[in-house]
Amino acid sequence: MPRRCWLYNQGLVPYAVAWEQQRSLVAERIQDPSLDDVLLLLEHPRVYTLGRGASFEFLKFDPNMVEWEVYRVERGGEVTYHCPGQLVGYPILNLRYYQQDLHWYLRQLEEVLIQVLGIYGLQGERLTGMTGVWLEGHKVAAIGIKVSRWMTMHGFALNVCPELSGFEKIVPCGITNKPVGSLAQFIPGITVEQVRQSVAAMFAQVFDVELLRSKGMGNWEWGMGNGKLGIGNWELGIGNG
Repeated sequence: MPRRCWLYNQGLVPYAVAWEQQRSLVAERIQDPSLDDVLLLLEHPRVYTLGRGASFEFLKFDPNMVEWEVYRVERGGEVTYHCPGQLVGYPILNLRYYQQDLHWYLRQLEEVLIQVLGIYGLQGERLTGMTGVWLEGHKVAAIGIKVSRWMTMHGFALNVCPELSGFEKIVPCGITNKPVGSLAQFIPGITVEQVRQSVAAMFAQVFDVELLRSKGMGNWEWGMGNGKLGIGNWELGIGNG
Protein backbone atom coordinates (compact mmCIF):
# COMPACT_ATOMS: atom_id res chain seq x y z
CA MET A 1 0.00 0.00 0.00
CA PRO A 2 1.51 3.36 -1.02
CA ARG A 3 2.58 5.70 1.75
CA ARG A 4 0.56 8.91 2.07
CA CYS A 5 2.23 12.22 1.25
CA TRP A 6 0.57 15.62 1.58
CA LEU A 7 1.20 18.05 -1.28
CA TYR A 8 1.34 21.72 -0.27
CA ASN A 9 1.25 23.83 -3.42
CA GLN A 10 2.42 27.30 -2.44
CA GLY A 11 3.21 30.45 -4.38
CA LEU A 12 6.04 32.90 -3.72
CA VAL A 13 7.32 32.19 -0.19
CA PRO A 14 10.16 34.08 1.56
CA TYR A 15 13.09 31.75 2.14
CA ALA A 16 13.08 32.21 5.91
CA VAL A 17 9.41 31.25 6.12
CA ALA A 18 9.85 28.08 4.06
CA TRP A 19 12.92 27.18 6.09
CA GLU A 20 10.93 27.43 9.30
CA GLN A 21 8.09 25.40 7.77
CA GLN A 22 10.51 22.60 7.01
CA ARG A 23 12.15 22.61 10.41
CA SER A 24 8.77 22.54 12.12
CA LEU A 25 7.50 19.68 9.95
CA VAL A 26 10.67 17.68 10.55
CA ALA A 27 10.56 18.26 14.32
CA GLU A 28 6.94 17.07 14.44
CA ARG A 29 7.81 13.90 12.55
CA ILE A 30 10.88 13.13 14.62
CA GLN A 31 8.60 13.32 17.65
CA ASP A 32 5.87 11.26 15.96
CA PRO A 33 7.26 9.12 13.08
CA SER A 34 3.76 7.87 12.20
CA LEU A 35 2.83 11.24 10.67
CA ASP A 36 2.36 11.38 6.90
CA ASP A 37 5.08 12.69 4.62
CA VAL A 38 4.90 16.13 2.99
CA LEU A 39 5.99 17.67 -0.31
CA LEU A 40 6.24 21.47 -0.44
CA LEU A 41 6.25 23.01 -3.93
CA LEU A 42 6.88 26.75 -4.12
CA GLU A 43 8.93 29.63 -5.48
CA HIS A 44 11.22 32.01 -3.62
CA PRO A 45 11.96 35.72 -4.03
CA ARG A 46 15.60 36.41 -4.94
CA VAL A 47 17.87 34.78 -2.36
CA TYR A 48 21.27 33.10 -2.15
CA THR A 49 21.83 30.08 0.08
CA LEU A 50 24.99 28.29 1.10
CA GLY A 51 25.26 24.77 2.46
CA ARG A 52 26.68 24.38 5.92
CA GLY A 53 30.20 23.71 4.64
CA ALA A 54 30.02 26.00 1.60
CA SER A 55 32.92 28.28 0.78
CA PHE A 56 32.50 32.04 0.40
CA GLU A 57 35.05 31.90 -2.44
CA PHE A 58 32.17 30.98 -4.74
CA LEU A 59 30.42 34.30 -4.04
CA LYS A 60 31.36 37.15 -6.37
CA PHE A 61 30.16 39.76 -3.87
CA ASP A 62 30.56 40.59 -0.20
CA PRO A 63 27.49 39.12 1.57
CA ASN A 64 27.75 41.79 4.24
CA MET A 65 27.64 44.65 1.74
CA VAL A 66 24.63 43.85 -0.46
CA GLU A 67 20.88 44.15 -0.16
CA TRP A 68 20.24 40.58 -1.30
CA GLU A 69 19.29 37.96 1.25
CA VAL A 70 22.02 35.42 1.94
CA TYR A 71 21.49 32.39 4.18
CA ARG A 72 23.81 29.68 5.39
CA VAL A 73 21.63 26.64 5.99
CA GLU A 74 22.02 23.04 7.10
CA ARG A 75 21.83 21.36 3.69
CA GLY A 76 24.86 19.99 1.91
CA GLY A 77 26.38 21.66 -1.12
CA GLU A 78 27.81 25.01 -2.15
CA VAL A 79 26.09 28.29 -2.97
CA THR A 80 22.97 28.42 -5.12
CA TYR A 81 20.42 31.02 -6.17
CA HIS A 82 16.63 31.01 -5.92
CA CYS A 83 14.23 33.39 -7.65
CA PRO A 84 10.76 33.51 -9.20
CA GLY A 85 10.45 31.18 -12.17
CA GLN A 86 12.33 28.42 -10.37
CA LEU A 87 10.20 25.61 -8.92
CA VAL A 88 11.53 24.50 -5.54
CA GLY A 89 10.56 21.20 -3.94
CA TYR A 90 11.08 20.36 -0.28
CA PRO A 91 10.18 16.73 0.47
CA ILE A 92 9.74 15.94 4.16
CA LEU A 93 10.07 12.15 4.05
CA ASN A 94 10.76 9.50 6.65
CA LEU A 95 13.33 7.35 4.85
CA ARG A 96 12.66 4.48 7.24
CA TYR A 97 9.57 3.84 5.11
CA TYR A 98 11.61 3.91 1.86
CA GLN A 99 15.33 3.10 1.93
CA GLN A 100 17.76 4.24 4.59
CA ASP A 101 20.26 5.20 1.93
CA LEU A 102 21.08 8.83 1.20
CA HIS A 103 22.56 8.15 -2.22
CA TRP A 104 19.43 6.23 -3.21
CA TYR A 105 17.39 9.25 -2.13
CA LEU A 106 19.49 11.68 -4.18
CA ARG A 107 19.17 9.49 -7.27
CA GLN A 108 15.41 9.27 -6.73
CA LEU A 109 15.14 13.07 -6.67
CA GLU A 110 17.15 13.24 -9.88
CA GLU A 111 14.88 10.61 -11.43
CA VAL A 112 11.78 12.67 -10.60
CA LEU A 113 13.22 15.63 -12.49
CA ILE A 114 14.50 13.56 -15.41
CA GLN A 115 11.02 12.07 -15.80
CA VAL A 116 9.50 15.57 -15.68
CA LEU A 117 11.79 16.74 -18.47
CA GLY A 118 10.79 13.67 -20.46
CA ILE A 119 7.15 14.75 -20.33
CA TYR A 120 8.16 17.82 -22.34
CA GLY A 121 10.30 15.88 -24.80
CA LEU A 122 13.56 16.89 -23.14
CA GLN A 123 16.33 14.43 -22.28
CA GLY A 124 17.70 15.22 -18.85
CA GLU A 125 20.85 13.49 -17.71
CA ARG A 126 23.07 12.88 -14.72
CA LEU A 127 26.80 13.59 -14.71
CA THR A 128 29.14 11.12 -13.04
CA GLY A 129 30.28 12.28 -9.63
CA MET A 130 27.84 15.20 -9.48
CA THR A 131 24.38 15.72 -8.06
CA GLY A 132 21.68 17.40 -10.14
CA VAL A 133 20.17 17.23 -13.62
CA TRP A 134 21.65 18.57 -16.85
CA LEU A 135 20.07 19.33 -20.21
CA GLU A 136 22.38 19.55 -23.22
CA GLY A 137 25.28 20.50 -20.97
CA HIS A 138 23.32 23.07 -18.94
CA LYS A 139 22.50 22.45 -15.30
CA VAL A 140 18.75 22.92 -14.96
CA ALA A 141 18.19 21.36 -11.53
CA ALA A 142 20.17 21.61 -8.29
CA ILE A 143 19.77 19.29 -5.32
CA GLY A 144 20.89 19.70 -1.72
CA ILE A 145 19.44 17.83 1.23
CA LYS A 146 19.54 17.55 4.98
CA VAL A 147 18.71 14.31 6.80
CA SER A 148 18.21 14.06 10.55
CA ARG A 149 17.15 10.73 12.09
CA TRP A 150 16.24 9.65 8.56
CA MET A 151 13.88 12.62 8.13
CA THR A 152 14.61 14.66 5.01
CA MET A 153 14.42 18.39 4.40
CA HIS A 154 15.61 20.87 1.76
CA GLY A 155 15.47 19.24 -1.67
CA PHE A 156 15.58 20.38 -5.31
CA ALA A 157 15.30 23.51 -7.42
CA LEU A 158 14.25 23.24 -11.08
CA ASN A 159 14.91 26.21 -13.35
CA VAL A 160 11.70 26.54 -15.34
CA CYS A 161 11.63 30.17 -16.51
CA PRO A 162 13.79 32.20 -14.09
CA GLU A 163 15.85 35.29 -14.82
CA LEU A 164 19.26 33.61 -14.92
CA SER A 165 21.34 36.76 -14.38
CA GLY A 166 21.34 36.17 -10.62
CA PHE A 167 23.55 33.13 -11.16
CA GLU A 168 26.25 35.39 -12.61
CA LYS A 169 27.02 36.68 -9.12
CA ILE A 170 28.11 33.24 -7.89
CA VAL A 171 29.87 30.08 -9.01
CA PRO A 172 26.71 27.94 -8.89
CA CYS A 173 27.21 24.86 -6.73
CA GLY A 174 30.95 25.49 -6.93
CA ILE A 175 31.03 24.14 -10.51
CA THR A 176 33.11 26.38 -12.76
CA ASN A 177 32.79 24.69 -16.15
CA LYS A 178 29.08 23.90 -16.46
CA PRO A 179 26.63 26.68 -17.41
CA VAL A 180 23.25 27.06 -15.74
CA GLY A 181 20.20 26.74 -17.95
CA SER A 182 16.40 26.66 -17.82
CA LEU A 183 13.55 24.82 -19.47
CA ALA A 184 12.42 28.09 -21.07
CA GLN A 185 15.57 28.09 -23.19
CA PHE A 186 14.29 24.93 -24.84
CA ILE A 187 10.52 25.50 -24.53
CA PRO A 188 9.71 29.23 -24.79
CA GLY A 189 6.62 30.20 -22.83
CA ILE A 190 6.72 27.30 -20.37
CA THR A 191 5.47 28.26 -16.89
CA VAL A 192 6.03 27.14 -13.33
CA GLU A 193 2.33 26.34 -12.99
CA GLN A 194 2.52 23.88 -15.87
CA VAL A 195 5.61 22.18 -14.52
CA ARG A 196 4.49 21.97 -10.90
CA GLN A 197 1.70 19.56 -11.88
CA SER A 198 4.21 17.38 -13.71
CA VAL A 199 6.61 17.42 -10.76
CA ALA A 200 3.85 16.37 -8.37
CA ALA A 201 2.79 13.51 -10.64
CA MET A 202 6.32 12.22 -11.20
CA PHE A 203 7.19 12.53 -7.52
CA ALA A 204 4.22 10.32 -6.66
CA GLN A 205 5.23 7.81 -9.31
CA VAL A 206 8.95 7.60 -8.53
CA PHE A 207 8.50 7.44 -4.75
CA ASP A 208 5.33 5.31 -4.99
CA VAL A 209 3.28 7.56 -2.70
CA GLU A 210 -0.37 8.52 -2.60
CA LEU A 211 -0.30 12.29 -3.04
CA LEU A 212 -2.98 14.10 -1.05
CA ARG A 213 -3.60 17.74 -1.85
CA SER A 214 -3.82 20.24 0.99
CA LYS A 215 -5.31 23.72 0.80
CA GLY A 216 -2.61 25.45 2.83
CA MET A 217 -0.12 25.53 5.66
CA GLY A 218 -1.86 27.86 8.06
CA ASN A 219 -0.19 31.00 9.39
CA TRP A 220 3.52 31.08 8.59
CA GLU A 221 4.27 34.79 8.64
CA TRP A 222 7.25 34.94 10.98
CA GLY A 223 10.86 35.14 9.84
CA MET A 224 14.04 33.38 10.89
CA GLY A 225 16.21 36.28 12.01
CA ASN A 226 19.72 36.59 10.64
CA GLY A 227 20.27 33.64 8.34
CA LYS A 228 23.94 34.55 7.91
CA LEU A 229 24.67 33.31 11.42
CA GLY A 230 24.01 29.67 10.57
CA ILE A 231 22.03 27.13 12.57
CA GLY A 232 22.32 24.66 15.41
CA ASN A 233 23.47 21.07 15.65
CA TRP A 234 22.01 19.00 12.83
CA GLU A 235 23.27 15.83 11.23
CA LEU A 236 23.95 14.83 7.62
CA GLY A 237 23.81 17.34 4.77
CA ILE A 238 24.48 16.23 1.20
CA GLY A 239 24.41 17.68 -2.29
CA ASN A 240 26.33 20.14 -4.41
CA GLY A 241 23.68 22.81 -4.77
